[in-house]
Amino acid sequence: MEFGELFDFKNGINASKESYGQGVKFINVMEVIYNNSITANSIPGSVVITDKQLNDYSVSRGDVLFNRTSETTEEIGLTSVYLDDEPVVFGGFVIRGVPKNDLIQNDFKRYCFRSILVRQQIIKGGQGAVRSNIGQGDLEKVRIPLPSIPEQTSIANLLNTWEKAITTTTALIAQKEQRKKWLMQQLLRGKKRLKGFDGKVESHVLQQYITEVSDRNKNNAVSNVLSVTNTRGFINQADQFDRSVASEDSSNYKIVRKGQFAYNPSRVNVGSLDLLRTFDSGILSPMYVVFETDRSKLLPEFLYYHLKSYWFTRNIPMFVQGSVRDSLSFDGLSGMKFFIPSIQEQVAIVKILHVADEEIQILKQHMEQLKVQKKGLMQVLLTGRKRLKF
Repeated sequence: MEFGELFDFKNGINASKESYGQGVKFINVMEVIYNNSITANSIPGSVVITDKQLNDYSVSRGDVLFNRTSETTEEIGLTSVYLDDEPVVFGGFVIRGVPKNDLIQNDFKRYCFRSILVRQQIIKGGQGAVRSNIGQGDLEKVRIPLPSIPEQTSIANLLNTWEKAITTTTALIAQKEQRKKWLMQQLLRGKKRLKGFDGKVESHVLQQYITEVSDRNKNNAVSNVLSVTNTRGFINQADQFDRSVASEDSSNYKIVRKGQFAYNPSRVNVGSLDLLRTFDSGILSPMYVVFETDRSKLLPEFLYYHLKSYWFTRNIPMFVQGSVRDSLSFDGLSGMKFFIPSIQEQVAIVKILHVADEEIQILKQHMEQLKVQKKGLMQVLLTGRKRLKF
């Protein structure tokens, strides 16, 4: 069936800046993009409107909201169904679809409009050179396969099972990450000592334990160009930019080897720092700082956890310099103080934090598997390629 047979469409309300922040709860684009269903409690925004506007732009249980405009085609026309009874309104960048009939079960609405068949039609109907836009007329022409209400219910129940598993796993990951953060706060600051280790807790200036490395890529001997990102750490530069942006002559680039650190001095505050573990060696832009530890006194893995801690990020502003953009020089880093116990205690602490990392990584892999499985189910169930018995 075509959307035009299923819905009456209307664009949302446009109010002055002064109207926002209080009043009636207000569904904006972001709620629609990131949630396949919305309740009043999940809506952060509000707007002051007249009674007439409330009547004209109210959203009722079962109404479907479509994202009308986006900078990316992947987000254009994404939908969310309203599953609450509290009166709310919707914004000007959103299109409301009021059902004309009862041909679609409410829980099924959470998934059916995000199927590959529907998404392909909506993206094709999106217009605009800079921003993608979808209008009511284009939405009305989109076609959707609809099974019977009992089959819709069965499909929704099955997809709900996967969605609940994803939600549960996400919550468990958050718990594990919080536990790891607590362990880092306790173990890396000496607040909690492991069994068999005691003695005075002292902070030491890092300068005693690290050395800057400035080996240059003479004769362009190394061709593996790397970057340090704030989310993925060391990566091939071609993976980050879909091409290498390094100079043809890379003889002035710095060589970094496995077990050494590198960071972008002007972006270390957002996490652009990493310990090289995935490559034997590589080269970095001359702007990077490369350094290594004295392994007889400081394990690179132990320092890595220090440099990824909240304490380090919070204290960076005390050690930066620069007039235009604050920059953490090697001297600034060297001046920081950290709890650095014996090598034996460092090994024990690293083992505990490494186990915490592995637990989180396993859960994240499991969550990605669940997402792939759910996507596969949606592709076959929502297109009618596979039918359920009910």
